[in-house]
Amino acid sequence: MRSAAVTAEGDRIRWIEHPGNGTAGPVRVYLHGLGATSSAYWSGTAAHPLLAGPRSLLVDLLGFGLSDRPAAFAYTLESHADALAAALDAAGVTGAEVIAHSMGGSVALVLAARHPLLVSRLVLADANLDPLEPRRGAPGSRGIAAYTEEEFLSHGRDEVRESAGAEWWATMRLAGPEALYRSAVGLVRGSSPDMRTLLLGLPIPRTFLYPAADGPLPGAGELAAAGVSLAALAGCGHNMMLDNPDGFARAAAATLA
Repeated sequence: MRSAAVTAEGDRIRWIEHPGNGTAGPVRVYLHGLGATSSAYWSGTAAHPLLAGPRSLLVDLLGFGLSDRPAAFAYTLESHADALAAALDAAGVTGAEVIAHSMGGSVALVLAARHPLLVSRLVLADANLDPLEPRRGAPGSRGIAAYTEEEFLSHGRDEVRESAGAEWWATMRLAGPEALYRSAVGLVRGSSPDMRTLLLGLPIPRTFLYPAADGPLPGAGELAAAGVSLAALAGCGHNMMLDNPDGFARAAAATLA
């Protein structure tokens, strides 16, 4: 495990580092989604025979997993991206291949836009591209963001625990309550420009992987026309790297080759 201070108060982002086998090429950075941790979601992928080799950082965003959980941090997509940039700078990383899931993909897009020297390629796994409408009782970020912060801290977190299910709660419970709430709010609000606009305009190789069971990807034609590689992955839901690890590894390896 490695770490770096990323705020003026000394709050630290932590990551699990695979030093690699000396294979030439960019460092790979793995980012998790809302309420998750990179060690739980990405360890199998980073160690898969098709992807193992390069130095790899399985990063926990500030507020989640192994990283510190400061109550005063904003937890917007932009603040997550800037804190991540500070951690990557401290780790000596430039031009990384970033593989990111869900909310982590949104953070990765903002990172690439705000800190272009840090990112050479993006592989997005069912990332959030568009702002969402909060709705009480909805799964994920939409349901969390439907509370006020006071409501969420007083009782909403317990209600979300009941609907999240045991597997997601196993990692969600590690998140700071303020981090979980404000990150959900930031995700449904989106970035400015929004994440889809960032993806369309970035001048680096970009791949978007999504579950085939979800049907056609909204805006696929526009994304393809802008040079984004699209791939539908069978046999999986949103957590595609866990549902179909071999299929995900093949798809990711193909785009990184």
